[in-house]
Amino acid sequence: MSTPLPRRLRLLGALALAALITPHLSSAQGADPARIAAAGQTAQQAPSCKNLGDFYWEIGDARGVLGSGAIGSSYGPNTSIKIASASKWVFGAYFLEKIGKNVQPSPQQQQALEMQAGYSSFNPFKCVFTRKVEGCFSAGSNSEVKPQDIGKFSYGGGGSQKLALELGLGGLNSDELTQEVMGTLGIGGLSYANPQLAGGLQGPPSAYAQFLRKVVSGQLRMKQYLGYAPVCTLPGSCPNASYSPAKAAWHYSLDHWIEDDPASGDGAFSSPGAFGFYPWIGADKSTYGMVARQKMSSTAYLESADCGARIRRAWFTKQPVM
Repeated sequence: MSTPLPRRLRLLGALALAALITPHLSSAQGADPARIAAAGQTAQQAPSCKNLGDFYWEIGDARGVLGSGAIGSSYGPNTSIKIASASKWVFGAYFLEKIGKNVQPSPQQQQALEMQAGYSSFNPFKCVFTRKVEGCFSAGSNSEVKPQDIGKFSYGGGGSQKLALELGLGGLNSDELTQEVMGTLGIGGLSYANPQLAGGLQGPPSAYAQFLRKVVSGQLRMKQYLGYAPVCTLPGSCPNASYSPAKAAWHYSLDHWIEDDPASGDGAFSSPGAFGFYPWIGADKSTYGMVARQKMSSTAYLESADCGARIRRAWFTKQPVM
């Protein structure tokens, strides 16, 4: 029996709306027009997303892109941007691969990946003009350990840089570091602009999406460590927290955030970058997403995280979130 004409027209209308809002659709099974339309409408119309200006968004799973869209013309899946602090998640995954398949991080390694190792003086800008990993760590006061901050969360890249030295990466320049890290993870397209593990990456969203798909598919150990041994991060609310760029009561795990604020969190895992690149993996660990843009602003990462969380919620609820 053929589909009644009115119903067919309604279906075609929904598909046309989804295609209009999200021009970069994947053919992966499971792409849902209702989810795509809700996420796309949120990206276009939610005030917190409109305030971003141009950006690219994407949601997918282990098989590929399920829905995506470009707001404005400045960004797309192949536009190279500065990844900034989203580099941390990549290094955390690399570290887990390098220490061995059945090896857990030691207490000291866990402390470094959870930013409790006392490197609270680490300045990433000192690494911009250094040639090697060890030079980044020794620049200025980057290698200084403050005893009073050991065991306290203080957001920064010093712990990851120290672990890179322990893994024997100290003598590598940016190109060599790229070959080592990306070769181990099996990812192409990302590269280190400077030898800083926690903030030096650059590349297109499509390349970072490779990394996220490898996590949600279980090809990288990071999937089983998402949310591992979480630490409290919000100063004033946590006795063992001294500095956090997040304004919510999120927790932190191995080089990634857990968005579990009791008032507004949904349990997603993320790693916002300073220039507004915001990647995430849903609390279900089966879907990933991102908001991609590059802007010099002290609040760019918070603004992208707000918009991205709304797009993520719209995707799961199939309803626009304003």
